Amino acid sequence: MTQVLARKWRPRSFTELVGQEHVVRALTNALRQQRLHHAYLFTGTRGVGKTTLARILAKSLNCETGVTDAPCGKCGACTEIDAGRFVDLIELDAASNTQVDNMRELLENALYAPTSGRYKVYIIDEVHMLSRNAFNAMLKTLEEPPEHVKFILATTDPQKIPVTVLSRCLQFGLKQIPQPQIRERLTEILAAENVPADAQSIALVARAAEGSLRDALSLLDQAIAHGGGKLEEASTRAMLGAVDQTYLYAILKALAERNGAELVAGAERMAERSLSFESALQDLASLLHRVALAQVVPQSIAADDPDAAAILELTKTLSAEDLQLYYQIAAQGRAEIGLAPDEHAGFMMTLLRMLAFAPAAGGAVATAAAPVAQARAATAVATAGPAAVKADPSSWAELVGQLGLSGMPNQLALRCEMTQRTADMIELRISPADERLFDRPFREKLTAALRQLLGAQLRVTFLAGVVAGVSPKAMTDRKTEQRQAAAVAEIREDPFVRELLEDFGGSVEDASIKPK
Repeated sequence: MTQVLARKWRPRSFTELVGQEHVVRALTNALRQQRLHHAYLFTGTRGVGKTTLARILAKSLNCETGVTDAPCGKCGACTEIDAGRFVDLIELDAASNTQVDNMRELLENALYAPTSGRYKVYIIDEVHMLSRNAFNAMLKTLEEPPEHVKFILATTDPQKIPVTVLSRCLQFGLKQIPQPQIRERLTEILAAENVPADAQSIALVARAAEGSLRDALSLLDQAIAHGGGKLEEASTRAMLGAVDQTYLYAILKALAERNGAELVAGAERMAERSLSFESALQDLASLLHRVALAQVVPQSIAADDPDAAAILELTKTLSAEDLQLYYQIAAQGRAEIGLAPDEHAGFMMTLLRMLAFAPAAGGAVATAAAPVAQARAATAVATAGPAAVKADPSSWAELVGQLGLSGMPNQLALRCEMTQRTADMIELRISPADERLFDRPFREKLTAALRQLLGAQLRVTFLAGVVAGVSPKAMTDRKTEQRQAAAVAEIREDPFVRELLEDFGGSVEDASIKPK
């Protein structure tokens, strides 16, 4: 039976490990100098090599040639560890063994000498999932460990490990693996496997892996199967559900030219291909990030990157301010797409929002003027008004704090977004859902407060329409929701709370939890 690539190409020595040079250097130096610690903690996101590194370290400690930074890979201990049947290597998944009884049984066995190896090595994966009592039981052994025992702990969430345990471990933070290193490793493996592949396909898989080499190899397996034994860009994109970058380049080109008709046409071409619009917004935000980075640090785009030419061209046609605005709107659009009537409508409205808030030639704001019913055919772009600049949302929040308003005029101010500002003009936009606050008395009081603060000649314009979700109230609400979600997560994931729920049943009422 053919092994999956992630298992077949799992590193078996420090030299084969990809992307964790800082950890490898520290461990190899310690092994050469025989400066061994009794407990190690490896932290990092999924698929970056925590468990692989733990097994290599276990081989280094038990290789029959002696404690070494270069285990032979041929002796009984090395081959049995590689095969997963070394009697003195005990691997425990804390996510499935959270209870104190499991830990006590493990620690009682730790007192006995190794059966065949030099050290009895315990690898505890996702150690943060242990209950509080299980951690307390472990703490006793970590304080006074037997000479023949080594603990190697691994976790994706070190913040949930008690400080008393952390302080007794030698900690190593594993990093997400950079895309160039993942691409290089995938290229080597494909060559060894005699699988034909193009550079674009490899780059797509490396990008989709999000820093995890294990995920990259799993995706590579799927891509090879999907492509009938080879990797081609069209097939790989289809397998990943990735959006063809040419569509996104066309969209950004239309935005740069303030061409509403071409913008809508680009979205329609994507709809004809039945592409995922949620993925499109994710890929668009990623592309905007890469372009913004390339503007500041051109060398961040590798010369062999298939997208290099297109990205560098976009750095010349889009301003830094445009990129920041489009990125914010794309991220917000992705968060809201589940609330849209359908994905196509959510994607289209996000693009129209970008167009509406982008400064057009001469500094005016471009707006989509075609009716919604005709949006699929074309969009007319109207420009009007004096020269103005986009306004920083945070600057409006600061202004509102200085106005001294209360009651409904203050509520109106909090729900407005400042979309343009000059020395003698401010344009405010509000969602149609809040138009009830547009009563003349409220607008007049807000206008009077602004003139008192900024000058009697100030002209204030009020509009109702598509908003970007950056009003003072919207930003405050998001922060409140984030704090509430963090508080709920902290309570639900607390080992003591989990233990209570497991032992006595019941449930956590989210509404009763209040952020600090």
